[in-house]
Amino acid sequence: MTEAPSRVVSTEPTLRLRGVGRRFGGLQAIRDVDLDVAPGERRAILGPNGAGKTTLFNVVSGDFPPSSGTVEIFGHDLTHAPARSRAALGLARTYQQSRLLSGLTVEDNIYLSILGVGSGHFRPLVLRKDREIRSRATRAAGKVAIDHKLSETVASLSHGEHRQVALAMALAAEPRMLLLDEPASGLSRGERTLLTDLLLALDRTITLVLIEHDMDVALRVAEKVTMMHEGRVIVEGTPDEIRANQLVHRLYLGSTERLEGRGQ
Repeated sequence: MTEAPSRVVSTEPTLRLRGVGRRFGGLQAIRDVDLDVAPGERRAILGPNGAGKTTLFNVVSGDFPPSSGTVEIFGHDLTHAPARSRAALGLARTYQQSRLLSGLTVEDNIYLSILGVGSGHFRPLVLRKDREIRSRATRAAGKVAIDHKLSETVASLSHGEHRQVALAMALAAEPRMLLLDEPASGLSRGERTLLTDLLLALDRTITLVLIEHDMDVALRVAEKVTMMHEGRVIVEGTPDEIRANQLVHRLYLGSTERLEGRGQ
């Protein structure tokens, strides 16, 4: 298995996309996407439904191969690499629908997520390594304030707690880059506030990229924002620039105007 490179300060982008496209039959879900995300950056990907945001994440994480373009992660060309090899190098992600094992405990879910990134094999015998992994699971749960529910089954938790467990599973892999797909979806106001605080407290060695419909969460967490529409990147800027951008306002107010090219 490829050994993850050590965490060193680098001026090279953690994520670099060039001309990335993805086609599903006659549907061009994303097209000609160029994107650079710096080490330690907090980046939000915004856009209306159908803009191609989740498809972009699926291409970056290796769930789908791109139909065109190149994907570089941590300085490696991983365009055609499988998702497992990207995870081994330090990429972790969450999904819109939490992928949890509802009949198992919170601790077991986090434990299995760590095991999957490592050996990928469940062991019936308890080894010292397994105890260390359990300790990592407990620490990860503590980072997202769900450690008081470690012994409870996932089925007994609220929707917001499911989101916390999914985030703990991603953090337990000790990622260098974390992709979060709509982490605030379905959360109450209080849960969104907790999530925002958790994301702001993440270690700066982790590069964070999130898709989020909740503008309050996205623009508070992000340092830079990429706006997508109809599969293309149309605007990039700081949160203040995005708040003032009239094109962004039109898209979020439900304008049906078809956009050609980029800019305002």
